[in-house]
Amino acid sequence: MSGRIFKSTLVTGTATLVSRITGLLRETFYAKMFGADAFMDAWLVAFKIPNFLRRLFAEGSFSQSFVPVISEYKHKRSHDEVRQLVDEVAGTFGALLFVITAIGVIAAPLIILAFAPAWHGQPDQWHAAASMLRWTFPYLFFISLSALFSGVLNSYHKFALPAYTQVIMNIVMIVVTVWIAPKSQNPGMALAMGVFVSGILQLGFQLPAVIKLGLFRMPRWKPAAEGVRRIGRLMLPGIFGSSVAQVSLLLDTQIASLITAGVSWLYYADRLMEFPLGVFSIALATVVLPSLSRHHASDSKEHFTTTLDWALRLQSLLVANKCKTFLTRSNDTDLALSNRVASAAHHDRLPDCVSVLEVGLGERAIRRSRASARAPPASC
Repeated sequence: MSGRIFKSTLVTGTATLVSRITGLLRETFYAKMFGADAFMDAWLVAFKIPNFLRRLFAEGSFSQSFVPVISEYKHKRSHDEVRQLVDEVAGTFGALLFVITAIGVIAAPLIILAFAPAWHGQPDQWHAAASMLRWTFPYLFFISLSALFSGVLNSYHKFALPAYTQVIMNIVMIVVTVWIAPKSQNPGMALAMGVFVSGILQLGFQLPAVIKLGLFRMPRWKPAAEGVRRIGRLMLPGIFGSSVAQVSLLLDTQIASLITAGVSWLYYADRLMEFPLGVFSIALATVVLPSLSRHHASDSKEHFTTTLDWALRLQSLLVANKCKTFLTRSNDTDLALSNRVASAAHHDRLPDCVSVLEVGLGERAIRRSRASARAPPASC
């Protein structure tokens, strides 16, 4: 079992590595083309808000609630019942997401102030960020449904396709940043529209694979369905747990907005710190959750404990080495990446900021794996 999980982790980790490399290229092009200034701060706040909600709902509470339920359905029920569950969750979850998206688009100025209250006295930056948010906020709708289909594919041990889906946005944003935005009269709106388009493409990339498995036919509004209600009940504690973990993003953005270009250099540093976390930790957490859910559904406590113990040991080994490397500054490659982005952004504070953020890398990585284990049992 550990060998199978390790192999799946390698597949997912390789795909995630490609995603992280293209993501690092995206950030480098951001820095090279736009630097770190008030415009970039406005764009990054508009970009971070839907991603904040994505981590809170789609990749946080929803994934941790949906995967155990669909894994139980796969283990104990018929194929038609699994497909019915996916149809009902897609219809109900999609309708709620549509309403949330509509509210977010309408209330964009107020949402910007919640994340960057200091901009109330800077109306140009405030309104620019609000205009961009109206295009970036719908990304939450597309990427959340994409997370639903990722959960379906992961439950059927199709890990590569969901992992490579993340590459699409990076490629789209690189194209927009390098070739489209510089020629636009409003580069910020061009970037925001790029996020909107990438969300559609990410959703469309996974949909054919789910249909091919015979697990999706037509979304249906069924909030009273058994599976939908169970997922909803499981999401409530997950939302609370994810919100505690994500509140730091809201606080650091509020504080960084008080400083000119503060949001920009903090964002660049955070992306560099997330690089190893995404390659190893997220890949392992993604792979281990369906296995843990399957063992729980089959009442195999011994296999559940063994799998979790193995995952935590591997996670600790990988991340401890990475933390040591960053903190001692002995890895020239990481420093070269930091200095390259810092040079492109004309900001010499970035390497030091990366080193400070790396202190929390180990704790965050272990928390990702433990969150998979703490995902509520599907029988709740």
